Amino acid sequence: MWSWVAHRVTGVLIFFFLFVHVLDTALVRVSPEAYDNVVATYKTPIVNVMEYGLVAAILFHALNGLRVVAVDFWSKGPKYQKQMLWTVVGVWVVLMAGAFYPVLQHTLRTLFGS
Repeated sequence: MWSWVAHRVTGVLIFFFLFVHVLDTALVRVSPEAYDNVVATYKTPIVNVMEYGLVAAILFHALNGLRVVAVDFWSKGPKYQKQMLWTVVGVWVVLMAGAFYPVLQHTLRTLFGS
């Protein structure tokens, strides 16, 4: 049940990001100065942490989506759905740990120095 909720929540978060991304990119045609201000805001540590959250949402949504496809189209999928969920969570944790420094290096260097 919680994987269903997490899948929907991550889908909504990804949709919201895409909506904001289209809007801020459209600013470049309306006002290049406003676009530059928005891009400058994106270089803050808080937004960088939000980017890490975006990576987490996309990665979970993608991995869980593959699990949902396996449950739906593999004849033994429903039998192994719990094991597949824990596999998804395990792979997600490993990949998120690997993405920690590459995604957050700007913030870590800003807060703790080079």
